[in-house]
Amino acid sequence: MATSLPSDDHLSHRDRPGLLALILGALAALGPLTIDMYLPSLPSIERDLGTTASMTQLTLASYFAGLGIGQLGYGPITDRFGRKRPLYFGLTLYVLASAGCALAPNAKALIALRFLQALGGAAGPVVMRAVVRDLYVGAAAARLLSMLILVMGAAPILAPLLGGITLEVAGWRTIFVVLTVLGAACLALMAAALPETSTTRTRIEVPSLARNVRALLGHRSFVAYTLTGAFSQAGMFAYISGSPFVLINLFHVSPQRYGWFFGANAAGFIAASQVNHKLLARFAPGRLLARGTAAAATVGVGLCAIAVTGVGGLPAVAAMLFGFLASIGFIGPNATALAMEEQGARAGLASALLGSIQFGIAACASSLVGLLNDGSMRPMAGVMAACGAASLLAGFLARR
Repeated sequence: MATSLPSDDHLSHRDRPGLLALILGALAALGPLTIDMYLPSLPSIERDLGTTASMTQLTLASYFAGLGIGQLGYGPITDRFGRKRPLYFGLTLYVLASAGCALAPNAKALIALRFLQALGGAAGPVVMRAVVRDLYVGAAAARLLSMLILVMGAAPILAPLLGGITLEVAGWRTIFVVLTVLGAACLALMAAALPETSTTRTRIEVPSLARNVRALLGHRSFVAYTLTGAFSQAGMFAYISGSPFVLINLFHVSPQRYGWFFGANAAGFIAASQVNHKLLARFAPGRLLARGTAAAATVGVGLCAIAVTGVGGLPAVAAMLFGFLASIGFIGPNATALAMEEQGARAGLASALLGSIQFGIAACASSLVGLLNDGSMRPMAGVMAACGAASLLAGFLARR
């Protein structure tokens, strides 16, 4: 059962997309910072906690799993209580868990605390997508999502560089202290500047919730476009999970230099998203999505060939990784906008289910890279190629 609430805030922010993008971009940047900033420290965490590379990679997989589970819970909560109150709770949990990560005594504790950190941080992407859907649909929504990638884009570029410097100066635990401070600052910004854009309240009724979930899972367009974005994102997180060990351990790149590699790939991703933003004025989102999935699948196959043959060495690997990340700049905004386009009445639940599916598949991909770890780049390359092919297939089914 839904009730309408009067609101003028969402109208004023619709007329100021730049301000809204800045506010939501700050919220969205917290996720990439949490993932990317500690990547250069993964080998150091492995040594310091006396654990294995596979266990260390589980700190990433547990974070992805927490994001998936958490988003599924926040969906109906944001439809019932609005966008802001669940966000306050989530960011508070994030801050507390981040402080706990800085004090983690062993790998198992760090894995558990990363899961709690993700449960709190999961409120961010759910609220972000729901706010966009509250105000925009179709190409307009895709354009705002592309703007958000630009606003939040400094995070994946700067985070590994900042993490590498922090690691060298003060150790990996200080990275989580920095994340604690950033989470608290983000909580203060949201309290002061984010409007309440939801004008309806839907009661949380288990039978009704189950019906809505079944309806979404039976909505072929929603499922197909969600999977299209999910598999491409899973390929990106396979890269995030595997690249520190591939580049630092296998190609002997320093943690600081790794930040430059990671930042360049993130810049390609952001640049592609902005090209996508411009092209949306001339082409439909579905057409651009098709080109992006084809590119991701092709680059994934090329990366596998390099992993097996060793031809080209580090320069060839860097070029393939750059191409894969750039293709996702076309896939992510368009797949999300098309998946959410027909879900206005249940935008919160749809946003949560979309995020849950995406990060659930990402957690599987990240875990698979760790489980298959054999000291080579083949596990990372193979999982990325499989994800690129699956995204291409899902996009084809979506267009049909």
